[in-house]
Amino acid sequence: MPLSDEWRGFSNGGDAALIAETVSSRIWKTRREDGSTAVVKELKPSGDVEDELRGAYFLAWRDGEGAVKLLGRDGLNMLIEYAGEEHLADVVERQGDPAATEIAAGVIARLHAPSSRPAPAGLQPLRARFASLFARADEDGKDGRRSPYVGAARLAGRILGDQRGVRPLHGDLHHDNILLSARGWLAIDPKGVLGDPAFDAANMFFNPLQRDDLCRDAGRIAGMAAIFARGMAIDPRRLLDFAVAYGCLSAAWHAEDGHGADEARTLLVAEAIRAVRVSF
Repeated sequence: MPLSDEWRGFSNGGDAALIAETVSSRIWKTRREDGSTAVVKELKPSGDVEDELRGAYFLAWRDGEGAVKLLGRDGLNMLIEYAGEEHLADVVERQGDPAATEIAAGVIARLHAPSSRPAPAGLQPLRARFASLFARADEDGKDGRRSPYVGAARLAGRILGDQRGVRPLHGDLHHDNILLSARGWLAIDPKGVLGDPAFDAANMFFNPLQRDDLCRDAGRIAGMAAIFARGMAIDPRRLLDFAVAYGCLSAAWHAEDGHGADEARTLLVAEAIRAVRVSF
């Protein structure tokens, strides 16, 4: 899928503005020949290139349904539809958390809508995505440590052994990855995972990141589970199980990266979700 001349102009120093930089990529805002705004995602060879490329496969497969369009790709560079600047987190502040969750449920429904095309090859199986959690649980178990990771790994093993409706997933939905575009609310930055659709709601329970008053609130957790259960036609208990397992996976990633404060925060939210799950 070759990129337009606009990318070649950009790569030679054309008009573009760096709007974000992550461990894995640089994001540039640029203008196409037809005057429309687009985004160039420049992958860093030192980053998790495979993870990012799986996301490109997912975007190409969705072809704009629920997610931004992949307009072209040239090696480690992608030309992507511009999704705007209003994030779902802004809706939380303006209209409230339930309104934001309803929007997210609608986006997930579009992302999970059937496609006439076969699922793309190369997506990451969901069990493989949980490798860090299983590794941490094994380590803690061998050392005899009392650890939330051990119980979470048992939970993950159970639900991953009973996946339902396996399909391509975004893999990293949260309030900063859902934006209001000219075409409506769209998801950006997928990871390209293959597995149970309940996983795509899991990260939402841990966001927005600066709103622990929401993320650890039992009423919010139960309400979010109810909204997603209705919109996704999935048992809320199953959604909460995936959320608990995902939270401990995310905490394991934070531990691997040496981010102790983020690990502790994520485990506290996971424990709040687990407590709500017990009441269901």
